[in-house]
Amino acid sequence: MKHAAARNVIERCFRLLKMRWGILRNPTFFPIETHCEIIATCCLLDNLIRGEMDVDPLESELNDTENGETNQDGDVLGTIEPSDQWTVWRNNLAMQMYDEWNRNRH
Repeated sequence: MKHAAARNVIERCFRLLKMRWGILRNPTFFPIETHCEIIATCCLLDNLIRGEMDVDPLESELNDTENGETNQDGDVLGTIEPSDQWTVWRNNLAMQMYDEWNRNRH
């Protein structure tokens, strides 16, 4: 649950950055060094804006889109119930990888 909560915060930050900075919305063909500089610059400018503004208008816009978030079928997602399906899948994958590693060792 802590991992999921942290992931939600990170995804929200990226959505906010993409809403504010159009260059982050589309793929670009700059060298990787330039990509890193663009992202760092957008983050720095975003931090400056957040430090200077009492209220960020994009925050309320982001909240509005999050409250009505839909899945690919157009259904509104209110909550996500915990499931053992991913745990079982992950454990099976780990066991397959371990078995393959073990077979290759001998």
